[in-house]
Amino acid sequence: QGSELSGWAMGRWTYEGIDLNHNFADLNTALWDAEDNDLVPHEFPNHYIPIPEYYTLTNATVAPETRAVIDWMQRYPFVLSANLHGGELVVTYPFDMTRSYWKAQELTPTADDGVFRWLATVYATSNLAMASEDRRLCHYDDFARHGNIINGANWHTVPGSMNDFSYLHTNCFEITVELSCDKFPHASELPAEWENNRESLLLYMEQVHRGIKGVVRDSDTEQGIANAIISVDGINHDIRT
Repeated sequence: QGSELSGWAMGRWTYEGIDLNHNFADLNTALWDAEDNDLVPHEFPNHYIPIPEYYTLTNATVAPETRAVIDWMQRYPFVLSANLHGGELVVTYPFDMTRSYWKAQELTPTADDGVFRWLATVYATSNLAMASEDRRLCHYDDFARHGNIINGANWHTVPGSMNDFSYLHTNCFEITVELSCDKFPHASELPAEWENNRESLLLYMEQVHRGIKGVVRDSDTEQGIANAIISVDGINHDIRT
């Protein structure tokens, strides 16, 4: 519905009145509380954090669309993802929620901050709209000064974001691409929007080939081992096969 002329947030909510952008389970708070009490990772996991029981109740305020996406995530072992938004020209990366709950903005990096900044940079530097020297500001933030990327929480806090949920509940690393100042471009502008993002999408997908990959096998049977936990020294976020 509408555009910024009729209210910037119009169209954010579903028919049931739920904002899908804030509707995923908040796993951040549980992790950070456990870290503050020195429970991670021996008594509380630093990855594959379980969904809280309250969130699974039938009367919980969870949209059917959100439940469907979570079911999809749990069935397929995604490792790389991006979600596309409108309204700005910037790529954001987790965490999206500030660690200090009273702060509206706060740099809140993940344990894989270097990887996330790289992923965001790959998209931003190859996006024709973001990389253009003639680009104008969408609003008042000059993201070009920062390479058109920003830590989500350092822009504005978003509890219950899909990016944070993906990172903490699955193996998936996800970023948000704010790909246009205009939330509702005219149909005639869509070919140009596609050209702005085509190379970015391809380069971003290619990033699945970075890093270490392979099969964890049983030394006796040579069979692959499902759900083997892989830890990397210095990174407080494990991965599962």
